[in-house]
Amino acid sequence: MPEHDHPHDHSHEHARRTRSFRLGVAGPVGTGKSSLIALLCRELAPSMRLGVVTNDIYTDEDARFLRAAGVLDPERIRAVETGACPHTAIRDDVTANLLAVEDLEEDFAPLDLVLVESGGDNLTATFSPALVDAQVFVLDVAGGGDVARKGGPGIARADLLVVNKTDLAPHVGVDVERMVADARAARGDRPVVALSRHDPASVRRLTGWLADVLEAARSGRHEPVDPGPMAPHSHADGTVHTHA
Repeated sequence: MPEHDHPHDHSHEHARRTRSFRLGVAGPVGTGKSSLIALLCRELAPSMRLGVVTNDIYTDEDARFLRAAGVLDPERIRAVETGACPHTAIRDDVTANLLAVEDLEEDFAPLDLVLVESGGDNLTATFSPALVDAQVFVLDVAGGGDVARKGGPGIARADLLVVNKTDLAPHVGVDVERMVADARAARGDRPVVALSRHDPASVRRLTGWLADVLEAARSGRHEPVDPGPMAPHSHADGTVHTHA
């Protein structure tokens, strides 16, 4: 009697072929997450197949910004309207984001990389490893030179910490070297990149880190790491969230 593949085997093989590497980008409001994603798309699009998923509470503003920037085919940029705190959709119930990522992977298979941008949130926002394979946490010098010392799971344990907009440091009175030193102290041996999109050397450090992570993933040496749940925090309406 001839052997036949189980239907599940076909499904598993299809998922394996279409599965991209998924990179989360988180950080407080205004730190330059959308600009960083636009920068990565410009740098990587000539050599990689990319997709983007953005998160906003009630709008698709970040997606519209990226589409207007012309960094990718607009159909490769999908918006998720979370309807609630952005961290909920990247941490607690990732269903909407997972569906958006999987739709992209299905529509444009095979994709090499899907970038998932969190809506701007507080210093403790982190992605679930069920959603992304690695995550970048973004600070910027305009947020204050002491912010890296404040810590939190994203700052301390994300796969990469980016200190962004270093070209603005002279205008906001921030010592970039001190801020980066504080970040390194908070992170141990985890990498930190001081980034300005106007500084080609810093852009190369960013893309070089990503190339290393992708190579580690392809060779089976990369394991998604959970930075840990967000700290309890309150919102303007007085509600308190605890993410166990």
